[in-house]
Amino acid sequence: MTETTQPDTPREWLALSMLPRVGARRLMVLRQAAPVWPEGWLARLPEEAAQMLRYYLQMPEQGALHDRVKTAMAWLEHDAQHHLLTPDHPAWPAMLDELPDPPPVLWAWGALKALSPPALAVVGTRRPTREGQDNAWRLARDMAGAGYCVVSGLALGVDGCAHHGALEARGATIAVLGCGVDVLYPRTHARLRQQLLAGGGLLLSEHPPGTRAHPQHFPRRNRIITGLSLGVLVVEAAMASGSLVSARLAMEQNREVFALPGSLHNPQARGCLWLIREGARLVTCLEEIVQELPERQWGRAVLEPVRASLASDTPDPSSSVAVPSIAASPVPSDQRPEDPLWEWLADTPVPVDELVERTGDSIAALQSRLLMLELDGWAAQVAGGWVRRLA
Repeated sequence: MTETTQPDTPREWLALSMLPRVGARRLMVLRQAAPVWPEGWLARLPEEAAQMLRYYLQMPEQGALHDRVKTAMAWLEHDAQHHLLTPDHPAWPAMLDELPDPPPVLWAWGALKALSPPALAVVGTRRPTREGQDNAWRLARDMAGAGYCVVSGLALGVDGCAHHGALEARGATIAVLGCGVDVLYPRTHARLRQQLLAGGGLLLSEHPPGTRAHPQHFPRRNRIITGLSLGVLVVEAAMASGSLVSARLAMEQNREVFALPGSLHNPQARGCLWLIREGARLVTCLEEIVQELPERQWGRAVLEPVRASLASDTPDPSSSVAVPSIAASPVPSDQRPEDPLWEWLADTPVPVDELVERTGDSIAALQSRLLMLELDGWAAQVAGGWVRRLA
């Protein structure tokens, strides 16, 4: 009989991941040591964790681990699109095993085929400029159209624009969350999450279903975003931002780091300019990103369409809109915001005084309505006024 060197079942992997004071780094060390399962693992675990795991393996229908595992397995069995990825699962992303602390397990909701293409991450500020929104959407659309999976964090700002761009190209996109995959965060991205799942995308998290978003989860989830990817594109980032944390993680993981240049006077561009000074690749289009990757990691037909679009003097109407707009992606009336003020906005900035004249509202009342639209993701304030967005 052949001895095994790791857990035999998803339930055992799950129990292992729930042990107290046993982190991802320790479990990776154990996986690399490959002791016999379970005796060798039990001998190397802290005493409390070893006792808990031994009790579970001997009596899996009893104890604290039993209740937690049972709850988690019930979520998995509820829907065919619910998955638990373990290191021995066929869809487990092999690139994560290059990390010193890969997640013990990954919870997934959606289409596992999104894990198949080579991946590129797009990260950036939650409050991008209009130009930053455009750039994130355009480059993510180009990545997905060229056969790459776009990985981001489903956050407001650059993340949301990146997922929208990938979906516009009918490509693969993965959202790595700092909460359970069944927890909607941020709430304003309810429709984007629905579109992602309907479009063949995937939600991933190392946290069990039901886990609420917590600030300490997000820096940890960034290592998964970068770990899944061949390279990381930073679109806009302030000097003190999670995007720079992602860039640092990518460098530590031996991933390529790309940054878009920006104005010296734009605070959201300072992080990118700093990254470029520190050695990140300055890029402006997909072709420049791809040229830094080994040829074997190029997406399907990646260069010719990009070269053709760069060579054209006349912009392609289908690619000239960079953030999802009504012109590019009509929204049914029953999916538009309730406030009719949104109808007065457009892709080009509309000044507040013009909105006052159109609506007859006072400036105070108008600012309140605009703020609510902004909080719900339907509008954004830019230089020159307010613009329409898709939540």
